[in-house]
Amino acid sequence: MEKSLEKEIISLIAMDRLHIPISSMSGKLKRRQPKQAQSLEIEDTYEGERVYARVDEKENLKKARGMKEGIKMFEENFPKYGQILRGLIEAHREYKEKHLYFGIQEGRRLTADDYMGVMTDLGLSEKLSRDLYPELMNLSRNLSKERKEERRILIGSSYYEELDEDESLE
Repeated sequence: MEKSLEKEIISLIAMDRLHIPISSMSGKLKRRQPKQAQSLEIEDTYEGERVYARVDEKENLKKARGMKEGIKMFEENFPKYGQILRGLIEAHREYKEKHLYFGIQEGRRLTADDYMGVMTDLGLSEKLSRDLYPELMNLSRNLSKERKEERRILIGSSYYEELDEDESLE
């Protein structure tokens, strides 16, 4: 029993130690992706030899804002101000989002150099990138289910309906 517990704790420590660098790399990728996508100068579409991208801006999207129960209670206790609050929230819920859709052209693929370039940009040495590349690609193939090649990333959002200056809380 004690050896089993020892093994489980060792496994937990190993998981924690592996999690730190993997999480760090994941964080770097998550932070860099939107920045790079936003920096691309694409008006509407780009059709390259190996890849494509298009910008799509959708209007009138409504996003849930949470805190529904608190707002409901406020409306019950203060109907006049609750109605004003509901109006303010509704006016600010509508906005437009700008997404960049991107993918690989039919019959094309990214090269090992494409992937290893990203890995070296993240701070890995060329040798480590070269050694990790085949294993990461195998892991990626094993983890990913059948997914669409086209991906998207949010590159901007803004409110398009603002309150008039003469609207007040009274």
